[in-house]
Amino acid sequence: MKKEERTQVTCNKMILPVQDALAVLNGRWKLPIIVSLTFGTKRFRQIAKEINGITDKMLSKELKDLELNQLVKRDVYDTFPPTVNYTLTKHGASLQKVIRELGTWGLSHRKKIFEQ
Repeated sequence: MKKEERTQVTCNKMILPVQDALAVLNGRWKLPIIVSLTFGTKRFRQIAKEINGITDKMLSKELKDLELNQLVKRDVYDTFPPTVNYTLTKHGASLQKVIRELGTWGLSHRKKIFEQ
């Protein structure tokens, strides 16, 4: 196999998992929801208050999607009215390092762009 072909194969092997990750975390709201839940178990209203601009309908949709992808756990308690708590799963918590790195890069990027 030629060097150019090996490079293309290696590139494709790197692109696929990144595309998979972005497919799960796509959109404007999933990462902020995950960040909110890194600070502990929360109820729907608590998450909604922390994430400026998200509608209840969108928060509900995104939480369901995160639950489907096993990043968030939803616990329903038999109370009146029902109590629902959301928690990051171990799988969801594994994103914390990635989120910290994105935050570091974001600060650096903001500084670079706003200095110009």
